[in-house]
Amino acid sequence: MKLPLDFLNKMKTLLGEAEYSDFLESYSEPRFYGLRINTLKIDVEEFKRISPFKLEPVPWTIDGFYYPAEENPGKHPYYHAGLYYIQEPSAMLPGAVINAQPGDNILDLCAAPGGKTVQIAAGMQGKGLLVANDISASRLKALVKNIELCGVRNAVVTNETPEKLSLRFEEYFDRILVDAPCSGEGMFRKDEEAARSWEKFKCEKCSAMQKDILQSVDRMLKPGGCIVYSTCTFSPEEDERMISFFLNEHENYEILDIPKTAGIEAGRPEWSDGNEELKKTVRLWPHRLKGEGHFTAMLGKKGDAGSKSGKNASVGKTTLNNPVIEAFYRFADENLNIEIEGSFDIKGNNLYYLPEQLPGLDGVRVSKFGWYLGELVNGRFEPSHSMLLSLKKENIKNVLDFSSHSKEVLSYLKGETVMLEGKKGFTAVCVDGYTLGWGKQTGDMLKNLYPKGWRKMS
Repeated sequence: MKLPLDFLNKMKTLLGEAEYSDFLESYSEPRFYGLRINTLKIDVEEFKRISPFKLEPVPWTIDGFYYPAEENPGKHPYYHAGLYYIQEPSAMLPGAVINAQPGDNILDLCAAPGGKTVQIAAGMQGKGLLVANDISASRLKALVKNIELCGVRNAVVTNETPEKLSLRFEEYFDRILVDAPCSGEGMFRKDEEAARSWEKFKCEKCSAMQKDILQSVDRMLKPGGCIVYSTCTFSPEEDERMISFFLNEHENYEILDIPKTAGIEAGRPEWSDGNEELKKTVRLWPHRLKGEGHFTAMLGKKGDAGSKSGKNASVGKTTLNNPVIEAFYRFADENLNIEIEGSFDIKGNNLYYLPEQLPGLDGVRVSKFGWYLGELVNGRFEPSHSMLLSLKKENIKNVLDFSSHSKEVLSYLKGETVMLEGKKGFTAVCVDGYTLGWGKQTGDMLKNLYPKGWRKMS
């Protein structure tokens, strides 16, 4: 592949002749492909048992696996059930480093398209609040879809600047992921377009954006919390030097050590101000391991962690005599084997759920407000697709369970009517026991309710 000459000269200067030769050789080798099992829906051992793909573990995360280049997991019904997320192997590291726990309040600040967001959500197991933000409105559609596909219930998606968010979430989050926009040098082997556009997104332009982003992050993090900062570039200006810049501006932070295993190497202090603490950061090199280029640092904010509830909690709107709530409970009684209780919110005729109350979000652009359950239509509750994808087969009364090898499951994913008799009413369509979407049984056929924009065309 053709690489920018300025980039090559820079890397040769940084690495020296011997290592540069190995680095350059890696571009003649094939890239690696990975998927990460979504443990919100299936545990790792169970997926390995049913997997139609040959899998090899990614050593820096317990739920990540390499798969052969000739496989196409994006076309398998298991993908449409949200059992895994297709993700470049090195990109799995920041989501593993942040070590999300149930009950945490976590911000994924530059979240689209959502690979790291759903990885964090799996660690949270539906408990706590996950705010996934992206400043680009055009990228939000993919972010929302991936959150829904993976069955995430406790996420709010926002479309704001970091500065605007910092006004609403002061010292609110236990952990913040900043997967910063960058010059993308580490993705050149995976994406030749990234190499072609490098001149437009050189590190000088990106590092200025990164500094602006980091200035707002401190205000949103609780004392005792941590920031995970990552890029997919080799540029020291965006990596070690960016961490040095932040530490010089914020003396109440320290670099926390990230284990160096399976070819992961330490950051390089000599490319910054010589601070040996930078060796606690990590670099993933394509000539040292099976993955693309990445940089990750974890920064701890000194102080007492205190309460996990955050500030400015608002009152949840759980008005039981509202017609939307009443219709929902009638639907749930007729169709579900599970009680959904918690903090509901009603916007027009639409019903949303969150496991905990939110701070006030007046003036914040919100693209997804928690778990969207459905809407009131002509006095009846119509359940959403995202509701079903967050439920298990045993949570629903009427179920059609197709084999992943069946012609029926492919017909359903294409949006076709399935000619099967069954009990009238809403029916959960599953593949090998995992929910895919709703259908409505009329008696002798299943009306297909799979969303038009999600349908499998080939």
